Amino acid sequence: MATVIRVPMSAYDRRRVRRIVDAPDGARFPLELPTGTVLHPGQELHRDGERVYVVEAAPEDVFVVRPRTIGEGARIGHLIGNLHRDVEVDGDLVVALADAALADRLRRAGVEFSADRRPFHGKAPGEHAH
Repeated sequence: MATVIRVPMSAYDRRRVRRIVDAPDGARFPLELPTGTVLHPGQELHRDGERVYVVEAAPEDVFVVRPRTIGEGARIGHLIGNLHRDVEVDGDLVVALADAALADRLRRAGVEFSADRRPFHGKAPGEHAH
């Protein structure tokens, strides 16, 4: 049975498909995937004899919102989507990658949020299409 090596990657790094990957065990291997490929947590990256390297969502700076009503949740999703940002819905929480522009918009909209550092399973900015 192969040993699983988890390779932490940020949402941004999961879009970088041509580069050298440095694994936590010291192994290095090239990543050469087609343009537009997005890696997902749990996806196999590389297999090397007795080891298999798997994508893991790395901890990132995020904002966490707990909408008080379904209407507020819809407004928050719309506000974040207008900034072309993805969200991760975790139970009754809305999680988005943190940045100054989003913090400003949330504050101006009167939305209560907290900053946290946790794995983000959504998409990095720039992965949207109309």
